[in-house]
Amino acid sequence: MIRKLLVANRGEIAVRVMRSARALGIRTIAIYSDADRDALHVEIADEAVHIGPSPAHESYLNIEKVIAAAREHGADAVHPGYGFLSENPKFSNAVKLAGLIFVGPPAEAMGLLGDKIASRELALKYNVPVTPGALLPHASVEQACEESQKIGFPVLIKAAAGGGGKGMRVVRKLEDIEQSLEAARREAKSAFGDDAVYLEKYIDNPRHIEFQVFCDQHGNVVHLGERECSIQRRHQKIIEESPSIALSPELRKEMGDAAIRIVKAAGYRNAGTVEFLLDGEKFYFLEVNARLQVEHPVTEMVTGEDLVAWQLAVAAGEKLPKAQDEIQFRGHAIECRVYAEDPTSGFLPSTGTILKLDEPHAPGVRIDSGIREGFEVPIFYDPILSKVICWADNREHAIRRMRDALKHYVLLGVRTPLGYMQDVLAHPEFAKGNISTHFLAQHFSDWSEKQPTGEALAALLSVAHEFCRVAHKNVEANGTTKPSSPWTSLGDWRMAGAGS
Repeated sequence: MIRKLLVANRGEIAVRVMRSARALGIRTIAIYSDADRDALHVEIADEAVHIGPSPAHESYLNIEKVIAAAREHGADAVHPGYGFLSENPKFSNAVKLAGLIFVGPPAEAMGLLGDKIASRELALKYNVPVTPGALLPHASVEQACEESQKIGFPVLIKAAAGGGGKGMRVVRKLEDIEQSLEAARREAKSAFGDDAVYLEKYIDNPRHIEFQVFCDQHGNVVHLGERECSIQRRHQKIIEESPSIALSPELRKEMGDAAIRIVKAAGYRNAGTVEFLLDGEKFYFLEVNARLQVEHPVTEMVTGEDLVAWQLAVAAGEKLPKAQDEIQFRGHAIECRVYAEDPTSGFLPSTGTILKLDEPHAPGVRIDSGIREGFEVPIFYDPILSKVICWADNREHAIRRMRDALKHYVLLGVRTPLGYMQDVLAHPEFAKGNISTHFLAQHFSDWSEKQPTGEALAALLSVAHEFCRVAHKNVEANGTTKPSSPWTSLGDWRMAGAGS
């Protein structure tokens, strides 16, 4: 039984995990860096531990500090969230050696599936389709050229030790192999500390489909359906939905069975996500993410299950809450990720203070958030602020509900892609379901921001009024301070939600 849980993460995922834990009567411990002293996850936890300076490698990525905090504060278990140490086998093993429960897969399964080459070999062994390719961790240019010609252009050079688009190059002709191979290796070495790469056939216009899987230590394995994650910007998902309209019942069963085969073969436990590329009716294994995914709420919305509660139950040694034939699916769900990024400047990170926050509230709308008014968005971490998840009885209604939710989401102080995502959802090809991983590049390469809505302007003026009131109060208090213009105090009025 888990009585006290340390959440080794921050932001919206830490808040999300804590809320499920507390609903189960489990006390929670937050960790925080200097930059996160006033963060929401620190406030809602039962206890909070300062873990170090703002840079992640000195705080959230420091295994020794995290383990020490868990032990000193009497935690029974550690939940890694996603990102940071969540897919680090050394961390999983360190938690176990400290006598604590790791809410995730064992280090051995994590290490196996985290290695792109080893997991690809495992897929082949258990009859899970993979794209044609070559396992060439340290191939010479000549070997890479030879294998590329066998595979057929275009080919994809990929880092063996990581993901997220780092260490990845698409090569369309033989003379580009050398330069692309060197660039991929440099980037892989910098990002993951390992320059090993492999080659695979590049599929020009695929869909990205993933299956949520769960395994317990009693031999039970289930999947909770698929998620369509094809709306991506530079290999980063921004809009996800479930179910995928591209799957027939027969194809869904075939892909679900393949997902179960590979995690069973790896000796997996707890929550995981098996990712595939879909090319028409053909699917190919991509990778396994050995953790809870950012987009897990869409699965929760269509199944009615709490996946964090499932994780905690399995980690405590319990059997899976339901068998495969007991899992029910209903309706359609969509998630939009709200990042502190500027879509008009190449999606560069945006920092600043959250001056005004008015989140949408309506039937079928869920907000997973890690922010509040007055919080200063730091420069040190992943820029995700919150997620908007909408459920409805069908896809058309879910899209309509999401567009309305984004329209009424007011966030002032940092730039976000709220307006950008509204335009994506409004695109006629998105409405038809004609999407792929290149949808944004094909339809939104020249996107520009529209003028702010009346609602957003009203919120902005409300904040300006408050700044004026405080400034004048200061003058009355000491008689010396000059009232400053709110326009000067706030710099440029960076507004999320433009284009609503």
